[in-house]
Amino acid sequence: MLGLAEINSLKEDGDKLLYFVRSETNGSLTKVLEKLGRLPENFDKRALYHLLNNESSKVRVLAIKNLAKLSDINLLNNFVEIIKSDTSTEVRREAASAIGRMRDEKTIPFQEELLQDSDPEVVLQAIRGLIVFKDNEEVKEKLKELKSHPNEIIQQVIKKEFKEKQPKSDKMEHPESPYFMKNVVVHGDVREILKHVPDESVHLTFTSPPYYNARDYSIYPSYEEYIKFLEEVFKEVHRITKEGRFFILNTSPIIIPRVSRQHSSTRYPIPYDIHPLLIKMGWEFIDDIIWVKPEASVKNRVGGFLQHRKPLGYKPNACTESVMVYRKKTDKLLDWNIRSYDKETVEKSKVNEEFESTNVWKIDPTFDKTHSAVFPIELCNKVIKYYSFVGDLVFDPFGGSGTFGKSALNLNRFFFLTEKEEKYVERIRENIAQNMRLDLNYRKPQFFDVNIFASEAKK
Repeated sequence: MLGLAEINSLKEDGDKLLYFVRSETNGSLTKVLEKLGRLPENFDKRALYHLLNNESSKVRVLAIKNLAKLSDINLLNNFVEIIKSDTSTEVRREAASAIGRMRDEKTIPFQEELLQDSDPEVVLQAIRGLIVFKDNEEVKEKLKELKSHPNEIIQQVIKKEFKEKQPKSDKMEHPESPYFMKNVVVHGDVREILKHVPDESVHLTFTSPPYYNARDYSIYPSYEEYIKFLEEVFKEVHRITKEGRFFILNTSPIIIPRVSRQHSSTRYPIPYDIHPLLIKMGWEFIDDIIWVKPEASVKNRVGGFLQHRKPLGYKPNACTESVMVYRKKTDKLLDWNIRSYDKETVEKSKVNEEFESTNVWKIDPTFDKTHSAVFPIELCNKVIKYYSFVGDLVFDPFGGSGTFGKSALNLNRFFFLTEKEEKYVERIRENIAQNMRLDLNYRKPQFFDVNIFASEAKK
């Protein structure tokens, strides 16, 4: 393997470099090309020209990368020809990038032509190159036409680049939330309650919606009506969520038992049916976390197969639930959200203990004397720590037994819970009372009905 001094010697001597590339294997060529570094102004291009026809696409890519360092407009036609003729997508993309790096107005017509390329990555490279010249009215119009491009990433880039300036609003600062919602439980239909919640009020929502007709507290006329109900709620959740913040949804397919031995049971794929609706309403899918429960804690479905072992009759025990992570779509990066907080808050909010390094979380389920399906507090703790800051307002539209609120208090967040069933509101009262905290920002939990909450919202 050549050392740095030998590689520098090759760069300074065109004949020596040409001989080297003609005589070495592609493996050796790759290693040298990756370490060529900055090229001298009088660099002899012959060796790199020679490699543009190499059989290895990796070698061709590296040859183009090194030629691009020269920002030589005389290479324009070479790169254009590569884009037209090369069969490797990676090579074509690198050539498009090389043209953009020239930052020369003479490249504009060629880059505008690349906007029509069938490869979205080539189009994106052309966009990056043309944005340098976006003060040019013709270029600006060509780029704006891509707002309706079929590729969603291209649409996002263009919309962000040409975003209209919004007038200053009087909305709260990002870390702030309405006082009247802090440590509040509201008894009533969540759809009615959310009508009184201002836009961009909450920092995080974590919820597990009621099971479809599998519990006595969640009876719906049809599965279609059930999904429609969830869609209505989650649209409102989107509205009240702050820009770029998270919505975590815990769901799983459910089974409605068969009516008789002459009928079959029905399995409803709730996470998969609700996902496209969430994307459509403006949530961006981030992660899928799998919550794994001990097999002994779940319903035995495999027992029959264990006895007869006949094909087609296999039904595995359902030991997992989905914890789907979504973010309210924005053109701002996560750093923007983080920078909205002062250094002290960020420091207090750091996850300094052990954390989950994979998307498989092994957590035992929890059983409650009143509610038949409750969050384990361990699950709530993880979600709150990973997706919110100290002092944030966190929300569960289906409050249940109030475990999420209890976890929020433990972790110095404010909670906002809504719950339709009166007996569960009473359970929340008991649960929260076991956890009273009295720190500087603590507000004693408030329990409202819809009317009182509405009047609080108006104050």
